[in-house]
Amino acid sequence: MRESILRAIQLGYRHFDSAALYQSEQPLGEAIAEAIDKGFITSRDQLFITSKLWCSDAHHDRVLPALQNSLHTAPGKYEFPVKKEDVVPMDLKSVWEAMEECKNSGLTKSIGVSNFSCQKLQRLLATAKIPPAVNQVEMNPLWQQKKLREFCERNGIHVTAYSPLGAKGTIWGCSQVMGCQVLNDIAKARQKTIAQVIF
Repeated sequence: MRESILRAIQLGYRHFDSAALYQSEQPLGEAIAEAIDKGFITSRDQLFITSKLWCSDAHHDRVLPALQNSLHTAPGKYEFPVKKEDVVPMDLKSVWEAMEECKNSGLTKSIGVSNFSCQKLQRLLATAKIPPAVNQVEMNPLWQQKKLREFCERNGIHVTAYSPLGAKGTIWGCSQVMGCQVLNDIAKARQKTIAQVIF
């Protein structure tokens, strides 16, 4: 993974989506250090790194330690014990306040959410001192999430797409993007791949 990330930085990628759960933070950190050493970038500030707070850490007193762990990921194996009672109930207001504290203390440049609906965003915005900078959701040409995008735009929230080529083999989302005839026709007409047309 480290080599792929390093190559991506060399090619000009500047946004990396990570999470402790993905076990990608350590190789990302190693690749960034090597990219600086090799002169592909001059500092980490040239990159935009997204990480996620895992459900089991979605408690006011666990937000800061989870962020600190992400910022200082050490070598070794990761464990992610998740109990059902930790996943379902969440005090969104309290968790967001802890995230705001992390932002205010300078530990992170921005804070955001993932997979939030319009309704969930409204609940958050009603009490947030700092609105989310971004809402990361699955989105692709066949699942455009127009209502959610419009809501986010009206409220100054950026939208970041994950699985823009579809989510083949998963139980969620759309898996028919790469087989879409309309996209295939556009790609052929432009002598590109479907992925190049989407991006």
